[in-house]
Amino acid sequence: MEGFTDIVTGEARRGFKEVVAELEHRFPNPEQILTEKDKKEFVKLFGEYLRVENILQNFDEFASLKALQTLDTQEPERVAEFQVEYHLSDEDLSALQSIDLPADRKIQDYRSTYNDIRDWLRREKTGKEKQESSIDWNDVVFEVDLLKSQEINLDYILELIFEHTKKTKSKVNLVDEVRRLIRASVGNRAKESLVVDFINQADLEELPDKASVIEAFFGYARAEQQREAGELIAEENLNSEAAKRYISTSLKREYASENGTELNAILPKMSPLNPQYLTKKQTVFQRIAAFVEKFKGVGGDV
Repeated sequence: MEGFTDIVTGEARRGFKEVVAELEHRFPNPEQILTEKDKKEFVKLFGEYLRVENILQNFDEFASLKALQTLDTQEPERVAEFQVEYHLSDEDLSALQSIDLPADRKIQDYRSTYNDIRDWLRREKTGKEKQESSIDWNDVVFEVDLLKSQEINLDYILELIFEHTKKTKSKVNLVDEVRRLIRASVGNRAKESLVVDFINQADLEELPDKASVIEAFFGYARAEQQREAGELIAEENLNSEAAKRYISTSLKREYASENGTELNAILPKMSPLNPQYLTKKQTVFQRIAAFVEKFKGVGGDV
């Protein structure tokens, strides 16, 4: 285990234990990271955690360390079985036990906060607020690729809904768990309300297996997609057929684009010289972009 422990505890580089200890000490409650200074410091520290964790994923011992978190070390027989299963000597086991690994829920909360700050920075740090800020974010790099490499896909979340329903009938607890998972995700964050609404309206106990949950969700999501597309088109007074083509194309490529003439073609008849034209165009584009983020991958027609 020399290579693994070198990375975890080595003096040549900042060790995993040190990063974890600092996270737990400085940011024990991610919900209380409120000031811009704390947000930046958290992003840099958690980014460091993600980079070290990514290195550790290459070692078999990291799987052992993760599994160790659920082992009852007060049961000698189970400990012995664990050592055999993971090919660990007493020395190896002792080395792993010296490493504090945050609970999965805490890491999910950290990931969620990391994503929240990334979204906040893209959305809020513009205009006047950007000029008034004394915090320089130019030296911060968000480790999006590392987050995506451990992304939980939507089918997995839907399967968890089935597993959770078998164990408990509490939709409140289920919604809380699902929100935590989705907010820790990069690609599924926009689907939070869609999944939560599905849970609240579905008779989950009547769905006999995981496949049924997945099928029911996609049926619900496609119906919602059509309904919300119709509302968007009506509320913005868009050219209906052109708007449906533009939205369908955007859903297929999984993003909305301002390039070309497609977006202009769906707008209400208005002179480009009209002072309200650009505002209307931007409002429509932002609504469709959010719509695409929510419904991409769902399939069906608008």
